[in-house]
Amino acid sequence: MEDITLTCTDCGEEFIFTGGEREFFEEKGYDEPKRCKSCRDKRKSEKGNRGFKPY
Repeated sequence: MEDITLTCTDCGEEFIFTGGEREFFEEKGYDEPKRCKSCRDKRKSEKGNRGFKPY
């Protein structure tokens, strides 16, 4: 598969979705990513901190 350029829905920056990533996503039945890696990482870290209260 060829690499394609996508636009991040959060920051608006373009990012490359490689052929290997596309094959992996297709195998797993995933949709194309909507966010670039840095925005995905930021979102994951924000999600992980919500509601967590250590005992």
